Formats: sequence, C-alpha cells, structure tokens
Amino acid sequence: MDIRYSCNQRDFKRYTTEEVRNEFLITDLYKADEMVAVYSHVDRMVTLGCMPVNEVVSIDKGIDIWANFGTHYFLERREIGIFNIGDGAGTITADGVAYHLGYKDCLYITQGTKEVTFASDDTAKPAKFYMVSAPAHCRYETKLITLADAAKRPLGTLETCNKRTINQFIHPSVLKTCQLSMGMTALEPGSNWNTIFFFTSRFPKARPYSTCAASRPKPAML
Repeated sequence: MDIRYSCNQRDFKRYTTEEVRNEFLITDLYKADEMVAVYSHVDRMVTLGCMPVNEVVSIDKGIDIWANFGTHYFLERREIGIFNIGDGAGTITADGVAYHLGYKDCLYITQGTKEVTFASDDTAKPAKFYMVSAPAHCRYETKLITLADAAKRPLGTLETCNKRTINQFIHPSVLKTCQLSMGMTALEPGSNWNTIFFFTSRFPKARPYSTCAASRPKPAML
C-alpha cells in the first residue's frame, strides 16, 4: 500500500513538478485482479482501485491490515464508498450479501463489515471499482445507490464550458454516514473538467468529501 504523508506548506513551494506529481497524483489504480490502495495521512483517507478479471478479489488483498491500520479487518473502524466506472457490470459481496453494480452505480458499505469481495460479470468487460474509505465511529446501513437515486445539483453554463450536474450519491440527503460523502460530476457536451480530484473541506464541522468526475454519457453502439 502506497502511503502519502502530509506536506509542509513552506517545503511545497520548493517542489519540482515531478515532486508534486509524486506526492499528490494517484496513478495506476486499476490492475487486473489486484487491490491497489493509497493511504493519505491527511484525514486518514484511503483511495482504492480494483479491476477483477479472472478472480474474486478481497478488499484486503495485498494489504497488511494490522500493520497499516491496527485493526483485524479493513472496515473494522472505517466506512467506504464505491463507484463502478468500468465498461462492464460487477458484484460486490459484503458479509454474504451480494450487490450488483452497473456503470455509475454506487455502494456505501458501513463500518464493521468484515468481508468484502469484488467480481466482474464478464472477463472481456471487467468492472472498475473506484473507492474512498474514511475513519468511522459507528454503523449505519449498507446501501446500493443508483444514478437515479442520487440527488441532482445542476451547475455552470455552456458559455463558460462548465455546465454540469453534480450527482450526490453518498450525501446526507440520500443516506446517513459517519463522515464520508461522495458524488459524481456529469459534464454536458462541450463542457470540460480538469481532473478526477479528492477534496476535504477545512471548514469547521464539515464532512470529508470525495468526488469522482465523469465524462458525458457513452455514445450508443451501432
């Protein structure tokens, strides 16, 4: 598991472009049948990626849970939000309950869930699961949220090339969580976005917020 440490603002001014990328850019999240994890000391957030192809992949594959978190299993003191952003559908099984995720579906898994596994429906079109996990102090309800279930917040204009809809999946208006919120930004044709980013608010009593930016809907196949 890759570990990223907090950055001193005075030292950051002297970083080269390569050093900035090494400290803040997450790449290569999706490797066949692997669980890729990046732990940030900023708010103890963990970003993960999983692309199951030929195997059913466990959430703790390749991660020393005790050494890195001091717990017996990954979600003992954490909660997690998961998007499927792959070409194909997949199934996440949480403590024996299977949840089927199509493209842009989201799953929130509560703190205290012991076993979580990932599988794809089709090896030729594997699912890609993008995940963010945050510390949690109590249990809520594990829940599948589809794009239709998400709260919609339209923003921007075509004139400024940023007309978009923020789809709030893991959000207080949709379901209860300890502190994690996640959304997916859908761009209108002709608009653009800078990157997939991770943002944690610094305002008092604010909730850590991770957003997964998405392009406009895929064109129909003829």
